[in-house]
Amino acid sequence: MGSGGLGGYFGARLAASGCDVTFVARGRHLEAMRAGGLRIESALAPLYLRPVQVTDRPETAGISDVVLLAVKLWDTEEAARAALPAIGPQTTVISFQNGVDAAERLAAIVGAEHVVGGVCYIAAAIESPGVIRHTGSMQRLVIGEVDGGISPRVEAFAAACKTAGIDIQASAGVQRAIWEKFVFLVGLSASTCVMRNEIGAIRANPRSRALMLEIMREAVAVGRARGVDLDPAFAEDRLAFADTLPAQMVASMYVDLQRGNRLELPWLSGAVARLGGELHVPTPANRFVTDALALYVEGGAAS
Repeated sequence: MGSGGLGGYFGARLAASGCDVTFVARGRHLEAMRAGGLRIESALAPLYLRPVQVTDRPETAGISDVVLLAVKLWDTEEAARAALPAIGPQTTVISFQNGVDAAERLAAIVGAEHVVGGVCYIAAAIESPGVIRHTGSMQRLVIGEVDGGISPRVEAFAAACKTAGIDIQASAGVQRAIWEKFVFLVGLSASTCVMRNEIGAIRANPRSRALMLEIMREAVAVGRARGVDLDPAFAEDRLAFADTLPAQMVASMYVDLQRGNRLELPWLSGAVARLGGELHVPTPANRFVTDALALYVEGGAAS
C-alpha cells in the first residue's frame, strides 16, 4: 500500500527475489508502472522490473499474506480501509511509516491481531513516474510484535526479506526501535523546516543546535513517560549522530514543505506536544514548532 520510495523500493526487491507482489499506486506513477515497469536506481544494486503487478484497487489483489503500509501518515486510515479486502484471517499488516502511533491507528481499523510493528531506514523517493531513486547504501528494516517478542510470522517475513537482499532485523523490542527513530526524526524534521536550512548549518550554529537538541530531549522525556526504555541521554547521542551526517541532509518533511505538499507535522512534533500534554511532560519547543508550521500542515507555498 503505497509504491513511493519506501514501498516501491522494498516491494521491488521482494518481487525480484520471486515473491508474488502487487503494488498499489496512483496517478502518473501508476500509469508509468503499467506501461514501462518499475526501475530502481541505486548504487547498491540497480533493478528493473517489467512487467509489474500494479493497481489502484487493492481489492483486486486477493487475500494477501502480508500487507506493507508505506503511505504518508495522513493517509493511514484511508489506506487501511482500502486494504481491508486484501486482509484475511492470517494476514499480517506491517506499518513502516514514521511516527509512534501508526500501529494503534491501524489496529482500530484492521484489528490489533493483524498488526506487526516496523521501522524503516532508507533514503529513497520517486525520481520520476516509474522510477525510484535510492540514495546511499542504507536499506534496513526492523520488525517485531507490537507487544514484544518475535513470532513465526515475523520470522517468516524476515526470511523473505533476507532472501531478497534486504537488511532486516527481527526484534523483540520494536517499540523502542520505533521511538529511537522517532526522536531523531522529530529533531531533524522540526529543525530543518522551521529554520529552512540543511543539517550542516543547523548543527554549526550554537543556538540552532541547542534548539534541535531540546526538541529531541522533549521527545525522549515523553517516550520515557510512556514507559519506553529510552536512555535518558539519547537526545545527546542523536545530536552526536547528526554530526556524522552529510551537511546537505534535510528531512523529507522539509522537501514536502518546499513542494507545497501536506506535512506529517501532527504526527511528529505535534504528537510530542499532544502526548506531553496527556502525560504532564513540558514540551515548549515542540509546541513552538507545531504552531510555527501550522500554516503549512495542509499544504501550500512555503514562502
